[in-house]
Parts: sequence; structure tokens; C-alpha cells
Amino acid sequence: MTITLNNKKVVLVVGAGNATGGAIARRFAREGYVACVTRRSADKLQPLVGSIRQSGGEAHGFASDARKEDDVVALIERIETEIGPIEAFVFNIGANVPCSILEETARKYFKIWEMACFSGFLNAREVALRMAKRKRGTLLFTGATAGLRGAANFAAFAGAKHGLRALAQSMARELGPMNIHVAHVVVDGAIDTDFIRTQFPERYALKDEDGILDPEHIAENYWYLHSQPRDAWTFELDLRPWNERW
Repeated sequence: MTITLNNKKVVLVVGAGNATGGAIARRFAREGYVACVTRRSADKLQPLVGSIRQSGGEAHGFASDARKEDDVVALIERIETEIGPIEAFVFNIGANVPCSILEETARKYFKIWEMACFSGFLNAREVALRMAKRKRGTLLFTGATAGLRGAANFAAFAGAKHGLRALAQSMARELGPMNIHVAHVVVDGAIDTDFIRTQFPERYALKDEDGILDPEHIAENYWYLHSQPRDAWTFELDLRPWNERW
């Protein structure tokens, strides 16, 4: 028989990439949380899981297709049963793919919506079901400026991110009175990643003057949201470099 380890606090990061998601997992792990991280490929999670364990933390990586309901339900149940209660949930899947509306296909538009919006609903719903029973928890969604205004050539991404923001707003109003903190983080600007370094060297050069976002600094804000006293909860936090155009 599997015994639930209720003395452990779990943070679940869905979409734990090499930058923001990984930094968030490491930040929570430093506070003693068990970091459960997901990507579609478990092999890509090994460096992150290894680094957390080497630093004295506990981490577990899971291969999961966040768009598949059966996979999501099984994953959340496994974590809650075998590891511990999910006290903090972070949805961090992006799907930022530009395309002219004159060339966009129905298949790609739907896939972007599935990744950036629908999967947020599936995962957050399953976690919220457990949190509601415990009357506590934090649900954090990574958004983008596309969730506030749609730019040219980003119709699919903007539609998905608008939907994700609306989901977070609705959940915040419903779950807040249950002592569950729901927040949406608008991340606007280039992030310090290998992709930006190799594909946009001129933009990456702004790093020396704090012109691109540091994943560790982003993660600090996620921890801040989770640790806020409930008499002063923030719903939406906007993060951007000082020189980023609004």
C-alpha cells in the first residue's frame, strides 16, 4: 500500500524548461519544497533534477503531455499519492509561434491553443480539486503581453494567452474565498536563454545593462507571490526590463 507523505510540500511546475520553469523549481526547492517538474520528454529534465538534488533538495521529473486529460489526471494523482500534497502549482507552457493570419492553419492555431491555454485548464483543474479539499494552495500562471493585446502575426498566441488570463481571473474569483491564491504573471521581454543568445545576439547584448530578464529574478517573484500574506494577495504581476517598450 502506498502511503502519502503529508509532511512534504510539493511544487508542481508544468513546463519546466531550462530557463524560467527550471529557475522556479530551484527557487521553491531551496525553501524545502519537493520540486515535481514536467516536460513532454523526461530526458530533458535530468539536468534540472540533478542540479536540485546536488544542492540538497528533492526533485522528480515526469514525462507528461499536458494536453491529454488522462495523462494529467494520472500524473496529479501519482504525485499526491506517492510524494505529497501539491501546495504550489506553476503553469509555464509558452507556445509563442508567430505567423501571419493570412497563412495560419487551423491545425497550428488549435495546437497553440491546446498548449498555451487548454493544458493550463486541465492541469490547474486537477490540482484545484485537491487544494479545495484542503482549503489552501497557490496556482500561478505564466502569461505574456499577448494576453493583454494581440500583436500583428501573433493571432494564435494572443488568443491562447488571452484565454489563459481569463481562466486565471475566473479561478481567482472562485477559489480565493476558499483560501487558494491564484495569480497571473505577465512576462514581457527577452529572457536570458541560449535561444536568445544564439538567435538574437543584438538583443542578448543588452544583458550587460539589465536589458533582458534573468530567469532567477523571475523565479523570485513567483516565490514572492506564493509567500504573500492573504490580506494582501496580488492577482496580476507584470515583469519587464526597465528599457522594454510597453
